[in-house]
Amino acid sequence: MPKIDNIEETPNPNAVKFILKEPVTSGTTRSFHSAEEASADPLGGALFAVGDVASVFYMDKMVTVEKTAEADWDDLLPRLAVPIRAAESASSNGGAHAAAAAAGSGGALGALMSDDPRLPRINEMLDERIRPYLASDGGWLEVLSLEDKTLTIHYQGACGSCPSSLSGTLMAIENMIRQEIDPDIEVVAV
Repeated sequence: MPKIDNIEETPNPNAVKFILKEPVTSGTTRSFHSAEEASADPLGGALFAVGDVASVFYMDKMVTVEKTAEADWDDLLPRLAVPIRAAESASSNGGAHAAAAAAGSGGALGALMSDDPRLPRINEMLDERIRPYLASDGGWLEVLSLEDKTLTIHYQGACGSCPSSLSGTLMAIENMIRQEIDPDIEVVAV
């Protein structure tokens, strides 16, 4: 069972990040925007069952929960801690959770299968200069596709509904890609 090491605020006032002492996944991400999406996932489903949860994102030693606008953190945080503490760690579940997470990666699989030579360079740039900062704020970024001159990305976790990720971060990503990879690429968040 993962123990909670710390709870951190994020730039999104409706999201908090739980830092765990042991991982709940092994290098994979899980993201849910409804109880229905999370129904087959033990941790995601348990967090939605607490109530007042708008989205759940987790990877490795981090769990980010976004609350509904009406919910109060003082009431919600103790209730969220219960299923997080009860969750199986990645090491105790024999990798089955990691396999399930990989199977549910969705649109990112298309991006991985692409033979566009710009995509590995874009992902390398994101891995080095963007994703670590998003993760420190309780979020993540998934590349869904690169078609012609349009890069489609999806923000996860605290970044999913945060105004700064949908404006400032998006523009910064587009500017870096235009300067270093292709001056005509447009970045679109979905």
